[in-house]
Amino acid sequence: MEISLIVEELAASYGPRTVFASVSLRLRQGEVLVVSGANGSGKSTFLRLLAGLQQPAAGSAAYICAGRAWAPREAGPLIGWVAPDLALYRELTARENLRFFAQVRGLHPTDAAIDEMLEQIGLGGRGDDRLSAYSSGMAHRLRYAYALIHRPPVLLLDEPTVTLDTRGAEVVDQVIARQRRAGIVVVATNDPRELRYADLLLELGP
Repeated sequence: MEISLIVEELAASYGPRTVFASVSLRLRQGEVLVVSGANGSGKSTFLRLLAGLQQPAAGSAAYICAGRAWAPREAGPLIGWVAPDLALYRELTARENLRFFAQVRGLHPTDAAIDEMLEQIGLGGRGDDRLSAYSSGMAHRLRYAYALIHRPPVLLLDEPTVTLDTRGAEVVDQVIARQRRAGIVVVATNDPRELRYADLLLELGP
């Protein structure tokens, strides 16, 4: 599924405070955009605009896919989202979490499909453990499985390796490499090590 992202004169504000303004860019199939900047520069806000979770103060963003333009607010089926504050259910197992979130999307994955996804993110054999027994890094890996369960062409990653150890960071490398072949990736980070992902770099802030 060929996909691209077009951003034109995008701006965000909170009350009288302008967070950023006049951002324009184009991201093509197979590319990774890295959004960098200090805390408070608007990185997470930019991702929220692309995910349709927040309305811009001005400008527009659109995904071009299947011969039409999709506004972010209607592009949910195209988007996978990973963020440190993405809530998971600690009283459920990893498998139960994934099955629940898949059903919210109208999907009914088999146990084999869930096991394959858990294996991809380095949680093979831990699918029947409750999240209350997971470390913060393991829980963050599970957010990747949630984001990828519907095989989206767009992957939005906010602070992608936060709480992850070296092995977890390697899993993120593999996820981004696979996503390059499947669509586009947008990464928001203030970790200089993650700038290496960028085909296109957007620096926010003064």
